[in-house]
Amino acid sequence: MTHRILITGANGFVGTALSQLLEREYVDCKVFALGHGEGQRNAIDLLDREAIDSAVGEIKPTALIHLAAVAAPSDARNAPRHAWNVNVTGTMNLAESVLRHAPNARFVYVGSSEAYGASFLDMSGPVTESVPLRPMNVYAATKAAADLMIGQMAYDGLRAVRFRPFNHTGPGQSDTYVVSAFARQVAEIVSGKRNPIIHVGNLQAERDFLDVRDVVRAYARSATMDLADGPHHVYNIASGQPRKIRDILDMLVAQSGIDIEVRADPEKLRPNDIPVASGDATKARERLNWAPLVPFEQTIADVFGYWQRLCNAR
Repeated sequence: MTHRILITGANGFVGTALSQLLEREYVDCKVFALGHGEGQRNAIDLLDREAIDSAVGEIKPTALIHLAAVAAPSDARNAPRHAWNVNVTGTMNLAESVLRHAPNARFVYVGSSEAYGASFLDMSGPVTESVPLRPMNVYAATKAAADLMIGQMAYDGLRAVRFRPFNHTGPGQSDTYVVSAFARQVAEIVSGKRNPIIHVGNLQAERDFLDVRDVVRAYARSATMDLADGPHHVYNIASGQPRKIRDILDMLVAQSGIDIEVRADPEKLRPNDIPVASGDATKARERLNWAPLVPFEQTIADVFGYWQRLCNAR
């Protein structure tokens, strides 16, 4: 069987990693990319129902992996109505179109562990998928709402898989996110483009970090495996090992070989910050045969190397 996999958000950080994986390791796959924004290949607006219908009807995918979103919590906080429109209504448009034009297609929804929100405050240790969704910020609320919507649509026949990935990083990620933000600053210091001072937010928070190359393996697998239908396909993608943000910064500073001053920046402190967040991915291991493979030290080295190459090229 040839898989026809339609990816939304294909031009983004995760979408690029996913497309590369499918093209490299899945010879029986044909990838169709839907991007967004001027100049992007196959640009499409998730709020344009006719355009979505046309694309899904023409491609007739065997699976749709939905990555496109207002993905940065700061962007969602600054434009909440836009975030709700894109993350919820846009997801509904895609799911309805799949039900109409490709009813046998697998619909892979990529949500977020942030949807658990306040549940992290009540838990000691990694959370499972049965923990209530109690989002604490706009981004998390939009992802939780779309997650519940897709779960409900699974009862109406949508062949859905829902993922709740925890923090992931890798080479090519925007410096909107903490690991890339640190790596860029350290790389600029090493290249002499910045004074040896790094500005940080809350370094005491602990998060469950993964390599993007591990995360996209789960998405690819779910899109190509023969899975029984039903609403029960909801999976954490996590390492189960929370890491203190301070330790990640120390790893990057150690790679620089330079004495770097660390300064707290109130602008970088997030409201509603959760002290510790980690996930239990037992279900993904058992049902999808997935587990993280890339050592975190390798991930950090690759992110740092990416920013070093960019700094040296400028």
